[in-house]
Amino acid sequence: MDPDTSAGFKKRGNFVTLADLPDPQAGYARCVNFAQLLFPDFSLILLGHLVCRYTALNRKVWEQVDSLVYYLLFPVLLFSSIVRSPLDWQAATHLAAAGLSMGVAGIALTYSLPHWPGLRSRIDTRLHAASAQVGFRFNSFIALALVDKLAGPPGLLMIAVLIGVCVPLFNVGAVWPMARHAQRGFARELVRNPLIIATVGGLTANLLGFTIPDWLAPTTNRIGQASLAMGLMAAGAGMQFGRIAQAKTLAVGVLGIKHLGLPLIALGVSLLWRLDPMQTQVMLMFSAVPTASSCYVLAARMGYDGAYVAGLVTLSTLLGMASLPFALGVLAAL
Repeated sequence: MDPDTSAGFKKRGNFVTLADLPDPQAGYARCVNFAQLLFPDFSLILLGHLVCRYTALNRKVWEQVDSLVYYLLFPVLLFSSIVRSPLDWQAATHLAAAGLSMGVAGIALTYSLPHWPGLRSRIDTRLHAASAQVGFRFNSFIALALVDKLAGPPGLLMIAVLIGVCVPLFNVGAVWPMARHAQRGFARELVRNPLIIATVGGLTANLLGFTIPDWLAPTTNRIGQASLAMGLMAAGAGMQFGRIAQAKTLAVGVLGIKHLGLPLIALGVSLLWRLDPMQTQVMLMFSAVPTASSCYVLAARMGYDGAYVAGLVTLSTLLGMASLPFALGVLAAL
C-alpha cells in the first residue's frame, strides 16, 4: 500500500474517502445515498415476485433457476471475487481477527435465539434452522459497492480480507443447523456445498498466487453479474409475505440481531482489536449491510421453507437503508 493511501486516505479520482468526511454523522449521509444504492437489489426481488405471480414463468421455472444459481453462478462469483482480491494476511491480522470475532458472536447469538426467555415455545425449530443464517450473513455485492464508493482501493483490500475470513465461517454457520436438524450429516453437506467448495478453492488459489487469465476474466465477470440479478429475482419469485406474519417473533429476533446487534458487536470488536479509524469504518459498514440473497437459495435447496427466508431477505434489504446510516453515522461517531 503506497503512502498516499496508507497514511492519509486522500481523495483519489471519484472515490470519497475518510479524509473527506470529517463529520461521520452528516458526511456519510450526504456522500452516499443508501436508499438509491439498495433500490436496484430490492427492485430485482420485487420484479421476480411479480413475474412469478402474474406471468407464465411460475414456480416450476424458478426452481430450475434456483439450481442454476446455487450450483454454478454463485460458486463462480465467489471463486472469482476471492481470487481477484490480493490478500495481505500479515498486514490485516487484527482486521481478520475482528471479523472472525464478530462472526462467531453473531452466529452464537442467532443460534441461541430459541433459548431466550419466553421464546422457546414461540419459535419453530425447523424454521429457525433455515432462518438463523439471515442474522449473520451479508450481501457482498452491496458491501463491495459501498466500500468502493467510500474508500476506493484501500477499502476494497480490507473488505476482501473480511470476505476471505468470514465467508467460510458464515457458510459453515448457515449449513450446520439445517444439516443437523434434517439429520443429513453435517460433514457430508459441507463437502457437497458448492458455496463452500468455491470459497475454499478461491482462498487456496489466492494463497498459491493463481490469477484468472485476462481472456477468461470478462466471462467470470458476466457470470457474477448474472448471479446477482438471477439470485435476487429467484428470491422474489419464492417470496410470500404471509409466511412472515405466521412467524413474526422469529423474524423480529433474526432481523434485530442482523441490523442492530451485529453493528454493536462490530463496534465492540473494533475497540477490542484496536482497529484504526479506516478499518473500524469498514467493519461497521460490513456489519450493517443487508443479509445475503443466497440465504434463500441455500434454504430452498436444502428442503426448508425458502419462501419464509426470501421474505426475511427482502425485509433485510429494506432495513439496510436504516442500519447503514446508523452504523456509519451514529456508531462511527462514538
